[in-house]
Amino acid sequence: MAAAGGLPAESADEQGRGGLWAALAGLTTRGRSFLAAGVAAAICAFVLGQEDLLRVGLLLAVLPLVCTVVLYRTRYRVAGSRRLDPGRVPAGSEARVHLRIDNVSRLHTGLLMLQDRVPYVLGPRPRFVLDRVEAGGRREVSYRVRSDLRGRYPLGPLQLRLTDPFGMCELTRAFSAYDTLTVIPRTEPLPPVRLSGEAAGYGDGRHRSLALAGEDDVIPRGYRHGDDLRRVHWRSTARYGELMVRREEQPQRARCTVLLDTRDLAYAGAGPDSAFEWAVSGAASALTHMLERGFSVRLLTDTGSSVPGEGAGGFAGSTQDSSDSAGLMMDTLAVVDHSDGGGLSRAHDVLRGGNEGLLIGFFGDLDEEQATVAAKMRRRSGAAVAFVLDSVLWTRGGPERGPVEERLRLLREAGWTALAVRPGDALPDLWRQAGRERTNAGAASGGAAGTAGGWS
Repeated sequence: MAAAGGLPAESADEQGRGGLWAALAGLTTRGRSFLAAGVAAAICAFVLGQEDLLRVGLLLAVLPLVCTVVLYRTRYRVAGSRRLDPGRVPAGSEARVHLRIDNVSRLHTGLLMLQDRVPYVLGPRPRFVLDRVEAGGRREVSYRVRSDLRGRYPLGPLQLRLTDPFGMCELTRAFSAYDTLTVIPRTEPLPPVRLSGEAAGYGDGRHRSLALAGEDDVIPRGYRHGDDLRRVHWRSTARYGELMVRREEQPQRARCTVLLDTRDLAYAGAGPDSAFEWAVSGAASALTHMLERGFSVRLLTDTGSSVPGEGAGGFAGSTQDSSDSAGLMMDTLAVVDHSDGGGLSRAHDVLRGGNEGLLIGFFGDLDEEQATVAAKMRRRSGAAVAFVLDSVLWTRGGPERGPVEERLRLLREAGWTALAVRPGDALPDLWRQAGRERTNAGAASGGAAGTAGGWS
């Protein structure tokens, strides 16, 4: 439960010269009307020489001023807090926000109006009227928020409106703290299908280990960001002319890279039902599915940046808890936006650094040049599956399929299992289709290497 702050410090700050004048600005319409009527009555009484009218005018003018001073001088000590349940929700789902107000002073409060600031995409601004809160008492209220658009949305600061019993003046007190609601992409449960690949050690989430017999039998590999410098093998470094590290005997989990194409020019349209949002949701579903199946997973974009980017190769799931890894990548997908890049070369540079295991790509429009770059990514992967979205179909619904079919053919010739994504297509159905096509391709090649990998 996050404390949202309290009122005493704000009241103390208003003891300065401008505090009372700021309180006078809080006069309500009723208070201003009483003040104006009192002044007018006093002027008329002075002109007409009517003492009784003067008394009435003074009463009308003084009443709102007295209410303002009394409300300003009141020492309410109120603490507020906010709790989100849950703090991370899929797009289209609801979260409940719980607000709590504690009266920590020795005086009971008057009528309080509680208001929380929320972005307009989450719904109307919630307001609650709280009757007097006894000394040491508390009040709890809650409201629901919902967004069809993923993102990170600030909630707060919490505001309290204090009013006098006559409704002459209202003063607003704002707490300082706020919370953040993270709306992540929608995910769909994917069916278990088997994928046959050419590289050993992939699929079924099974482990393999590298046996070491001694210093002379060390199997070195190139240094990767995050490797422990104590594992540097200097003899191999001198031999190869680059920094090399020892392969330690340890369980190796199957690896999977989910590549998300975020290029602005590759997608058309906007909104929850756009092609880009389908690709983001598909990447989120694939990441969640592969982590649940025991893979070490990373998220890679066309800009070459990977998430989480920690450890050897930037993969998560082997040293981190799967739920933590999924949360980190989902938080990234919650705010991912279009990139200004025009190509996939940066992602290709990252992938060609080593054997990256299973590769799952979500692509927008691919011209011939970018389709060629994507085809080259397959060379360093045990198996590769591509979901290609054609913006023409998504924006116009037209039958123009010539270019996308040509790009799919180019990817398939390079070894990809490439599928076109049309409006209304469900990822679980395409997932099954990808599994069938990989199985058929493996059977056609005679299955010489057996089932070297798969999704479980």
